[in-house]
Amino acid sequence: MLISAVSYLNTWPLVWGFLHGPQRGRFDFRFDLPARCAESLAKGEAAIGLVPVAEIERLGLEFLPDTGIACEGPVRSILLFSRVPFADIRTLAVDSSSRTSVALVQILLRERYGVSPLLTAHAPDLDQMLAGSDAALVIGDPALRLEPSVLPYGWLDLGAEWTAWTGLPMVFAAWAGSSAALGGPGVRDSFVDSWRWGMQHLDEIVAQAKAERGFSDKLARIYLERHIQFELTPRHLQGMARFRSLVRDLDARKQKA
Repeated sequence: MLISAVSYLNTWPLVWGFLHGPQRGRFDFRFDLPARCAESLAKGEAAIGLVPVAEIERLGLEFLPDTGIACEGPVRSILLFSRVPFADIRTLAVDSSSRTSVALVQILLRERYGVSPLLTAHAPDLDQMLAGSDAALVIGDPALRLEPSVLPYGWLDLGAEWTAWTGLPMVFAAWAGSSAALGGPGVRDSFVDSWRWGMQHLDEIVAQAKAERGFSDKLARIYLERHIQFELTPRHLQGMARFRSLVRDLDARKQKA
């Protein structure tokens, strides 16, 4: 069974057991960007994928309710930068690697700042993005490589913005697939066990993040221990349901436009 997993650092604890622990060999893995994970499932290339929440309903998928990529407060890796006041943003360059992040920035800008900017897909290069747009959305590892406080732009952490607005956690991605794939013997337990094994071996993950991705020990550890939440509680599922409802509303607005 092929599993499509996200290549960003924030997924490593979820798959560490599959790659290096007792669950090794249980599934075949392919790593890619979040949007590509959704495409793999849509095309039937993969049976289960770590899918952006905004894509789960669109593709008619079920999801495992135990683990995912989430936050409650600052997420650190979903950042909006702007050359103008947020209420004056008219054009927005987005890294379209994850439809969840793109939907989230549109929802928050509309609801909290009253704007619906024109979006342009762009590679995650902040200077180039802002050269042609009022604002830029940078996500994943490219966002982790930026230090927002030293840059000459206004910025928002979208995890913090979501929690401040809703009072709920934000779930960005979850393991999703058909009910038949997710309901296979031992499948659900395997994903939980891989995550637990990964968190028990966080020192190894941090060391590899430094060696392979160039992240400092401090950044990788704080990010994976404090910013990213992997266990989905009933409050996370409540936040996920709220976001999915808002995505449906966003899609309906676009269809009417």
